Order: sequence, then structure tokens, then C-alpha cells
Amino acid sequence: MSEVGIIAYGASPFTKEDHKIESMLHKSTNDLFKKNPGINKNEIDAVLVSTNNNSKYLSPVLSEMAGMKPKIAHSIESLCNSGTNSIVSAFSYISSGLADMVLVTGAERYDSPGQILEWDNSRGEFKHPIFWASIFSKSYKREYGISDEQLAIVSVKNHKQAKENPNALSKKTYTVEDVMNSKKLTDDLRLLNCSRPCTGSASILLASKEVAEKYTDMPIWITGIGQKTTSAGFTKNTSLTSMESTAIAGQSALKMSNRNISEIDVAEVHDAFSVCEPMILESLGFTNPGEGVNMAQKLHEENNFMVNPRGGLIGSGHPLGATGISQTIEIVQQLQKTAENRQTNNPKTGLVHNMSAAATSSTVLVLEK
Repeated sequence: MSEVGIIAYGASPFTKEDHKIESMLHKSTNDLFKKNPGINKNEIDAVLVSTNNNSKYLSPVLSEMAGMKPKIAHSIESLCNSGTNSIVSAFSYISSGLADMVLVTGAERYDSPGQILEWDNSRGEFKHPIFWASIFSKSYKREYGISDEQLAIVSVKNHKQAKENPNALSKKTYTVEDVMNSKKLTDDLRLLNCSRPCTGSASILLASKEVAEKYTDMPIWITGIGQKTTSAGFTKNTSLTSMESTAIAGQSALKMSNRNISEIDVAEVHDAFSVCEPMILESLGFTNPGEGVNMAQKLHEENNFMVNPRGGLIGSGHPLGATGISQTIEIVQQLQKTAENRQTNNPKTGLVHNMSAAATSSTVLVLEK
């Protein structure tokens, strides 16, 4: 199996602006090529588009707009973890020998239809994600004696870190009191506990070892991949205080990379809501059940950007199809030591966690220098 490396990336700012999906796809793709003028577009074998937008034939459209004529061109949709699913598909094309270089571009508009899963009638009228997040929050707090104020620390931490991310949606910092006083959406969820849908795009270029080393002396290798889907509706989850798909995907990715969770130096995890970050940290094995909030608080107090250095989904924004790609770009920057004010201390191994629909589906990637 061929080694697969990440050799280039591009991104747009995450905003609430009204742009066509095609222009957003082109924006980050164009940014990638501007930053890497030596890349020969004729060598790109596949163009994969990650989005929940209902527009059709977007990959060929993007290919034409950007001046590419790939062998393979198609879109991938998997709600919030469309981005990492697309990266895994690119990895598979390259490792199988079907392609040597693959462009993955994700984009979304602020009004993405992917925010609500219409199929899941088990939610009745409560189709919006805030309702499963509220159930998770209530269950997690009851199980471990966690307070709303403790969960608010996640939002405070991630907004603080997002301030160092020039592409982040949020430009403000908040206190625990600010979070607690923000608009109450349910008994267990306030506005600042939530990530926000937005308009944005992110692009990443993957290549075989031979091609990667031709274009850069700092490729970042994908050494571990784990994926698991347990259901579509969250009512089938075996637990409301842990994430089964995340645990299984994490174990698979670490096994493939021959790494332990203690060897992960920096991580991007899918904090769609405040409660998600501690649940993910626990499910991945970073800390024991019920102790994820303590880990988040300690990182915040020490100004340690190890988890969600770009500000997570809560601080950066959540343009669904671009999110997993943006998370991966952050880990690439961390490992290349180009993350500027977000830079963690000499990381060698990083992890990306991206999930969909109340953690019914998860993807985990392990990246190394």
C-alpha cells in the first residue's frame, strides 16, 4: 500500500456572507494553487467535493473553474463528517494505485440543508441538532455531576483560541458568565454552547510518496484511519454519555498507525456543542469517563492549545462540508510548525476527529511528520 501525504492546502475565511456554493469551492481551491504555484494541475488525477449543498455536478464544475481535467470527479456527502470521508476516499484512490494526486475541496453555505436530518422521524418535531445536544448535555451532567458552568469552559476556551485563527467566524472572547447569560435555547443549552453554521471552504491536496516528495520537503503523512457508523438516528445510540462510533473509530486509527493515545500531541475534535468535546476526549481515551471537562479546564487555565487549537467548531464556525478538511489543515499546520500564535509545543503526531448526526458516525485520522 502506497504511503499518502498531504502536500498543500488552502482555505477561505468562515463568515455569514451570502455566496454561491460554486464560488466558495473555487475560493479555497484558488488559495491552494496561489500558495503553491509549482503544482502542475495536469497531474491531479481526482477532484473530490465535500458538501451537503443540493447543487449537482459540483466536482466537474470546480474542475473547469480551476483549470483541471481529472480522471475522477465526484461529490461526497455524509453530513458533518463529509470532509474527512472525502479525505479517506482520496487516501483510498492513492493507496490503491488508481491516482497519484487528489484534490479534496469542501464548502458550505450558512443555510446548508445538512443541518437537519429529515429521515430521522424518531425525533418527532425535535429535528434540529440542539435537541440531541440538549439530551446529551442533560444525561452527561446527571451521570457525572457536571454543572452548566463547567461545560461553559469549553466554549470559553475555544472562543479564546479562535481569536488566534484569522479564518475563524468568531472574533470575540467570552467568560463563563457570558456563556451562562447567552440566549437559552433549551433547559440544558445556551447559544454560546453551540457551533454556528456558516459560509466557508477548505481545500487539501494529497499525493503518493513519490509525488509528495517531488513537491515538498514537509509532507504530512496519514498513518491511521478509523471509521464507524452505528446508526442514522441517535435514539439507537447505546449511550447518551459516551460516543460508541468515536471510540471504535479512534481505536482503529491508532491501531493502523501503531500509536497509543498518549502519543498524540495535538488534536482537532468535533465540538459541535460544548458537551461534545469532553465526551469525545473520554471516548478517544485521552481521559477517564466524566473527566473530560477537567481536562478542558486545565488546558484553558494553562493556555495550552493542544485540543482544538483553531477554536474548534464553536469558535471557528461549522460549514459542514469544509469542517473536517479545515480540522485536518490545522493539524498539518501544527505538525509543520506554521500555526503562528496557535502553535503547540513541538508536536510530532496529531489526530483529527470528525463526526455526524449525534455521533452516529465518526471518522478519526492520525497524522505524522
